[in-house]
Amino acid sequence: MTREERELREQERERRRQQREHKRAIENAAREAGRGPLDLPFLILTLLLTAIGLIMLFSASFPMAAYAGENPAYYLIRQGVFAGIGIAAMLAIGRINYERYRAFARILLLASVVMLILVLIPGVGLTRNNATRWLGFGELFTFQPSEIAKVGVILYFADSISKKKEKMRTFRYGILPYAFILGLIAILMILEPHVSGTVLILGIGAVMMFVGGIQGYWVGAGVLSVGAVAFAYLSGMISYNSTRITIWRDPLNPENMQGAGYQIRQSLLAIGSGGLLGVGLGRSRQKFMYLPERHNDFIFAIICEELGLIGATLIMALFALLIIRGYWIALHARDRFGALLAVGVTTQIALQVFLNIAVVTNLIPNTGISLPFFSYGGTALVIQLAEMGLVLSVSRQMPPS
Repeated sequence: MTREERELREQERERRRQQREHKRAIENAAREAGRGPLDLPFLILTLLLTAIGLIMLFSASFPMAAYAGENPAYYLIRQGVFAGIGIAAMLAIGRINYERYRAFARILLLASVVMLILVLIPGVGLTRNNATRWLGFGELFTFQPSEIAKVGVILYFADSISKKKEKMRTFRYGILPYAFILGLIAILMILEPHVSGTVLILGIGAVMMFVGGIQGYWVGAGVLSVGAVAFAYLSGMISYNSTRITIWRDPLNPENMQGAGYQIRQSLLAIGSGGLLGVGLGRSRQKFMYLPERHNDFIFAIICEELGLIGATLIMALFALLIIRGYWIALHARDRFGALLAVGVTTQIALQVFLNIAVVTNLIPNTGISLPFFSYGGTALVIQLAEMGLVLSVSRQMPPS
């Protein structure tokens, strides 16, 4: 071997050593970034909404619990246990580098699709209020696979879109695979039927695709498609919702005040009787077996009745601050995956809050959707708090300002 060849070999070894050190330095920097503090404003807002939600749940549910012969705090105790589990999960998830969650994206999405199929099998899915949306064991433990599907879509879309970059501007890579996934999940959920959940997942997916870089005209095509579905919905072409549309158009019509129209009528009465300052915490009249679903989908009506316009506005302001902070974390995320993860979770909360309040105030037809952190439902609360942990995990790895 000549001297020149030896020198070239030494230079090659040195170059590889420098590359290894550089790679190691990047990995160490990433690990150090993962040890940053949790975003305190986002954490405080989440805990505050959870605490207020438990208080309002107790106020809205104790008459029903007492009427059923249970401890007046029955629903509070059950929800409190799940809240504790959810907060522990949120803090644990927030401490883990969010890059590790990529490994669960496909598994979770596939599992959610399988569970949505299981719901439709006679004798497997649980039916309530003419809708089959639940899996579980009687009344002991039940959950909606659609809640798992939301997380699955967010994780998978964030993982897949973050790897494509410029490919997102093509139909083959940026539109087709995601439209297929959303279409499959939408069909399965419409068959339950679960219209509000379908709208929610389609909205989450569309926003993440838009942020991921799809062409603007595809956004326009999506809006037209949603408009066509909305037209069919409002014109009563979908038989499941035809009665709800009639009630929505004229909720105070004497013909609509009983039966299916009773709930929205009592909700509007609760909101109207609250006035500016409300009747006082715990003093609602509608919760005494007048308003159905008072502790679940229509808990915001009890909030308006007891806390009035001012109290309801303050709660909506807390939600708005949480949503704004979530998008702020997305803007300052370290990479595309973290940004898309925060966008997906924040968009879910934003859409769900808007849809619930819109239903309760009769801005849109009743679609059966819960209010995050407030409505009764243990597994839903745990999943929502776990999703907050994902955003906190992204916040820990933001580059220092």
